[in-house]
Amino acid sequence: THTIGLVVPKIAHHFFTRAIEVIYETAYQHNYEIIMTVSQENAEREIKHIQTLLSMRVDGLLVSITEQTSRTDIFDVVKKRGVPLVFFDRVIEDIGFSCVTANDFESTCSSMGLLLERGYRRMTHLAGSQNTNIGRNRLAGFQKAFADKGLDLPPAWIVEGGFGEEDGYRGFKKLLQAGPLPEVIFTVTSPVALGALRAAEEAGINVPNDLEIISYGGGNYNRFMKPALSYIEQPVENIGKTATRVLLEEIQSHEKAENQNIEIPAKLVLCDTCLKNSEYFG
Repeated sequence: THTIGLVVPKIAHHFFTRAIEVIYETAYQHNYEIIMTVSQENAEREIKHIQTLLSMRVDGLLVSITEQTSRTDIFDVVKKRGVPLVFFDRVIEDIGFSCVTANDFESTCSSMGLLLERGYRRMTHLAGSQNTNIGRNRLAGFQKAFADKGLDLPPAWIVEGGFGEEDGYRGFKKLLQAGPLPEVIFTVTSPVALGALRAAEEAGINVPNDLEIISYGGGNYNRFMKPALSYIEQPVENIGKTATRVLLEEIQSHEKAENQNIEIPAKLVLCDTCLKNSEYFG
């Protein structure tokens, strides 16, 4: 049919907005059309969308799962029907499909390690859902950075939530109630950072003078913000292009393609926050 089904958890997020554009353009260059669906972070809706796309006889599927996704039944159906599928960004590993992600664990660990080297110690993490690889890996990278320096990481310095603005807002409120504020808040996504920033403003807390915020992702709108928050830059274009390329290869292969687990490097970008002792570091 020369169509590809696309399932994303949301579109009001720069990562997915840009990923959709890149996926569409890459597919179009290869004479494929995209049929897009949005699960709205709802696992049941995700299942229904995949069922609908299968009934439309798409040639393959590109899927980024919801923060609620735990069952894999629908993906067993996809496999039995022989429809190629590639997960991207939010993935389910080890169930027989290729996955394309950023190196969430390594990039978080190295970035937080740099901040610890600069002298920051009281750092908290507004973490994402542990049902997802990005939530687990970014938290694990944060924890590993402390372990590598031989530093204690109190459980209270980790506040688990979701990936949206409201999660950041609520997470910051929890930190306020828990006691003295940290030096740095590392947020699992850029929307979480925006929610935390809003809560800080309401509480009369100045960023970056009273508190530093750094996020995973978020460079797209930094040029319009003051202060511009430091962030770990997600390779969104590379992820979108690579996931689409891998899926097209699997669609066009006459033999069962070997599953690939591709991690694309992300890098730290320092802006107006987390600049302590920056003159001593490259």
